[in-house]
Amino acid sequence: MILKLEDICFERDNKKILKNINLDMDLGKFIAITGPNGSGKSTLVKIIMGIEKPDSGKIIFDGKDITDMEINERAKLGISFGFQQPVKFKGITVYDLLKISANKKITKKEACEALSKVGLCAKEYVDREVNGSLSGGELKRIEIATVALRETKLTIFDEPEAGIDLWSFNNLIDVFQTMSEITKGTTIIISHQEKILKIADEIVLMKSGEIRQIGTSEEILNGEIKNKRLLQNKKRMLERRIRIIK
Repeated sequence: MILKLEDICFERDNKKILKNINLDMDLGKFIAITGPNGSGKSTLVKIIMGIEKPDSGKIIFDGKDITDMEINERAKLGISFGFQQPVKFKGITVYDLLKISANKKITKKEACEALSKVGLCAKEYVDREVNGSLSGGELKRIEIATVALRETKLTIFDEPEAGIDLWSFNNLIDVFQTMSEITKGTTIIISHQEKILKIADEIVLMKSGEIRQIGTSEEILNGEIKNKRLLQNKKRMLERRIRIIK
């Protein structure tokens, strides 16, 4: 087990954002966290990262209690975060960015191998500048390559599909399918996208600050689809009744 959350509670402005969250995650798994807006997903990962501190409960990472650790201390232990919008650095090449992210000396060959793993033609990208000429999909892939070079035990992505076109998103799905091989650790992705949920090893469904369900993509999605159909049928019935009354 790489991560264990025990009775995590978090409150802000007298409102309970997270209520007694208990969750275990194994090494090498691809975990998707989903749920409606305001369900507490982003707050949960901020607490795992150390951006926010829980009001009560305990966070165990790789056998260590990290509840009171700061974000930089957690990063040193092997927790990294992928932003919705990767930062663009004027004047810095992709190779330079990969070297900085790896926090160790790497050759261009190693940089190219990391880029190839995320589906980029390495020779075309390694010396390119990280700027506006790169598409959102290209930046996302480069960001994943930086994670792979860090070899972190836990990587978190918050809605990685945000801001990219359909073609780039479909290509990213291929990358996410091999995330555990690329990062050599556990991956957590916050997403509403069914394509991402379908390739997850496990889905955590949240609502109103609580974990409502944990299961495989088939278990969760079939339940969600069933619920959606029930709501659609109720809506149709209501519309028919309104027409009859009129």
